[in-house]
Amino acid sequence: MPVPGVGTVLGCGVLALALNLWRGSGVSLPLRVGAFELSGLWAARVLRLLAGFYASSGRLTQPRLMHFAGDKARRWLAIKAALMAVLIILPIPFGNYFPALALMFVGLGLVASDGLAILVGTAMAALAMAFGIGLIWAAWFWGLEAFEFLHKLSIGLAA
Repeated sequence: MPVPGVGTVLGCGVLALALNLWRGSGVSLPLRVGAFELSGLWAARVLRLLAGFYASSGRLTQPRLMHFAGDKARRWLAIKAALMAVLIILPIPFGNYFPALALMFVGLGLVASDGLAILVGTAMAALAMAFGIGLIWAAWFWGLEAFEFLHKLSIGLAA
């Protein structure tokens, strides 16, 4: 069950990280977030999960197409990350899925210097933008249609 507001908080964090990436400064967390501690049980669970993910991603990634992961590409990647953060912040039903996948692939590509992963993340970002724009357009179009229908209905009832 989704928790209301989590997308907004995480999206704002990703937006702040994208801004740091754009500036070229080191990507870091605020001190308050960096000082957060998990209990030993939860830390062990999270580390076990992350170790499994790291092992799986290590088998799939390798340094290739490195010009997509270089310093010159980071500004463009920051723009993509910022757009994905905005999509995550927007209250679009199921609108977080594609942006989160895009950010995951881009982040994995940056860590592993894997340009192919970054290209997959870019394709996912384009899909996320198309999905988000399509949902916003559909809501706008159907909202106007519903408004006109209700207006005609109210005129018919008043007559």
